[in-house]
Amino acid sequence: MAISSTNKFALGVVNLSLLALLVGCGGGSSMTDNNTDTGTSISWTQGVFQPSGNFDQQCQALNEKHWLRSWSNETYLWYDEIIDRDPALTPTVSEYFALLKTEQITDSGAKKDNFHSSLPTAEWEAQSQSGVTFGYGFKIKLISASAPRQGVISYTEPNSPASNQNLARGFEILEVDGVDFINASTQAEVDTLNAGLFPSQTGKSTTFLFKDINTDETREVTLNSQTITSQPVTNVKTLADGAVGYFQFNSHNAIAEKPLFDAFNNLKASNVTDLIIDIRYNGGGFLQMASQVAYMIAGSANTNGKIFEKTIFNDQHPTFNPVTGQRLEPVMFTDEFVGFADNPALIPGTPLPSLNLERVYLLTTASTCSASEAIMNGLRGADIEVIQIGAGTCGKPYGFYATDNCDTTYFSIQFTGENNKGFGEYADGFAPQNTNNTPRQPVLIDGCAVADDFSHQLGDPEEAMLKAALDYRQSGSCPVASSIASKQGFAPARFSDTPAVQDTRAAALAEQNKILPR
Repeated sequence: MAISSTNKFALGVVNLSLLALLVGCGGGSSMTDNNTDTGTSISWTQGVFQPSGNFDQQCQALNEKHWLRSWSNETYLWYDEIIDRDPALTPTVSEYFALLKTEQITDSGAKKDNFHSSLPTAEWEAQSQSGVTFGYGFKIKLISASAPRQGVISYTEPNSPASNQNLARGFEILEVDGVDFINASTQAEVDTLNAGLFPSQTGKSTTFLFKDINTDETREVTLNSQTITSQPVTNVKTLADGAVGYFQFNSHNAIAEKPLFDAFNNLKASNVTDLIIDIRYNGGGFLQMASQVAYMIAGSANTNGKIFEKTIFNDQHPTFNPVTGQRLEPVMFTDEFVGFADNPALIPGTPLPSLNLERVYLLTTASTCSASEAIMNGLRGADIEVIQIGAGTCGKPYGFYATDNCDTTYFSIQFTGENNKGFGEYADGFAPQNTNNTPRQPVLIDGCAVADDFSHQLGDPEEAMLKAALDYRQSGSCPVASSIASKQGFAPARFSDTPAVQDTRAAALAEQNKILPR
């Protein structure tokens, strides 16, 4: 199913840029706490809103806050749940933006909007378009962010400071620059942990003490932060005598499109009859890329004429997209190369390969979010059997257009989505059918609840989640607790009121997103 040029624009594919063209604003200002008001020249009347365009790219703090107020009223999915406050009475732009969201909670007691955030535009563009972040080349899984903390390397990027020091999945953090990672209790100590683990620039030298959870051996290493370009698609291989394809898919960012194209071409050439995609750490990204992945799994016969996701904005905009101005059109299963990032090897419109499968196995955790969940929901709407192995997903059936104003890019929930069957309510995530002891109310689907196994590398057929998928394919049954490796995962942390370690890097804030480019 080819997509017309009109539909391409409606889906947000713009040849010149995948994000809004940025307008300079006299030296610029990111959303920082020293960007405070110096006057109250703009009048405010509760419930009365000027068009956001009246304040667009006017970078005095009060103007920025009035732009945020009007823009939120126009486009925020739950605009009528925002308490309308006088912008002049909140000291900073960042503090005011934090108030422009719903405070309601879900039926399970979770916050309705956990995804309200912003980034300096330069950081956002680097992360979303090229996969570039600052760091050492390892991803940390924070099992517990407060003392007694638990943090372990989940995977490393090739040719990075971490991989060059032979760090790998399964190395647990014990110390950061001499501070006890597990038990640090003061804010000053936690600040040291955050600064070391999540550097905001290149050249940050940090000394770590790690323990290999398989051998209990400790290693002290000093790493220098640098710009890290992630590899969003890795570990492409066949298993089970070539019948099962597998790959690790870490992010729906712009540079993932060509590796995904190559991965499916390779697996198609191998004549695989089943597919396992490891999305346990994939927090999301471009929605149309999710529709491409779903198409390459299912093929045209299973998806032709079916909606991948119907985007629904707030009730002020039933017909037209409030961001692009275009008539609302659903995102279909995309069967061609779009060109999210410049790539001389393929031109937009190149047909995508497909495996024509009616079943797929997805490895998931709570870090599986947004566009990754859209793959699950979109395929289920097309009657493709989705078998989930791992833990419940994050629960984000929502998305946004990343929007710049005055050199800050804002992420504010603007739409929700429904599949071809009209289903889209999974705010508590998807979870395997035998999941229990959870306060949430996830959508239960076929599969097995299996903890993340840090005692094996990703892609190892003996890694607990991958092994469970392979076994389920053969037997249709789940592993019992006694058969699971004893060092997989970690025990839940005790309650603690000590400060939390928080990943504040650009990638972390942008990872749990479903994004429509302009």
